[in-house]
Amino acid sequence: MARIAGIDIPKQKRLDIALSYIYGIGRPLASKICSETQINPATRVKDLSESEVSRLNTEIAKNYKVEGDLRREVQQNIKRFIDIGSYRGLRHRRNLPVRGQRTKTNARTRRGKRRTIGSTANKAAAPAAAPAKK
Repeated sequence: MARIAGIDIPKQKRLDIALSYIYGIGRPLASKICSETQINPATRVKDLSESEVSRLNTEIAKNYKVEGDLRREVQQNIKRFIDIGSYRGLRHRRNLPVRGQRTKTNARTRRGKRRTIGSTANKAAAPAAAPAKK
């Protein structure tokens, strides 16, 4: 496996696809990096030479914020929203959708598993526990 930006990218994949395994690099940016370094994006990672890998590493390190730096910046931005008390910060603090999505239905990914309020099990068991007639 080639190690680019501190990440082992899969060696069987095409270069433009494999670069997208790095946090902060998507498919369009991966093809842009390939054109800037003049490496064929259809090349498999296992077929890259050491000089091509080093060109990719220097290009990414010099021009793009990826992996740890990018994750840190995103977390600092979220923390800043929370600290200044903005609406977005409030939504982050309460683990609710931040970008205006509805929450009456949906939003299960952000809100988590449903927690039933009131016990439906006790209501269903109540008629069965009625006293027996003689």
